[in-house]
Amino acid sequence: MNLEELRLDCAIKQKKGLHFILASIIIWGAVLAIHLSGLPILTKNFLTFCSTAPLMPIAFIISKILKIDFTNKGNPLTGLGIMLSLNQMLYLLIAMWIYPTLPDKMVMVIAIIFGAHLFPFSWLYKSKSYAAMSVLISVSILIVGCFFESYIVALTMIIYEILFSILLIFEMKKINTPI
Repeated sequence: MNLEELRLDCAIKQKKGLHFILASIIIWGAVLAIHLSGLPILTKNFLTFCSTAPLMPIAFIISKILKIDFTNKGNPLTGLGIMLSLNQMLYLLIAMWIYPTLPDKMVMVIAIIFGAHLFPFSWLYKSKSYAAMSVLISVSILIVGCFFESYIVALTMIIYEILFSILLIFEMKKINTPI
């Protein structure tokens, strides 16, 4: 297979990463619940970090329900996709610094990191939605996060992730891939 065929194979077999975007809706729902609570901000932030941990297992379960090839081992570009995802872990060091320094802005920083990490997937999955949502999330969450509470950031992220999922479903239909 040539490079374009490998990219299309990733997009089709992994359904453009829809399982991860759907899982992130659940994660952002947990973040919303945490930040609506009356807990102290440092506790909320600690629980926010903890709530991101089940992303992979949730995405795996969703992939089984939607019949998505979670590993796509036959495609060498899968390793690139994993590397693009793991790269986000390095950026979380910024959020760890924000945690005690500017605790009211930690959710905003995590959301911006999440949004920014989506951009390279626009190339991998041949997806305009990834590029558009990456920019929209990163820029608008900076604005929302500067003027509103963390729970508004989390709610905004849920709305964006739902919209993103819908856009990905439309993209999948364009390449004749059932959801």
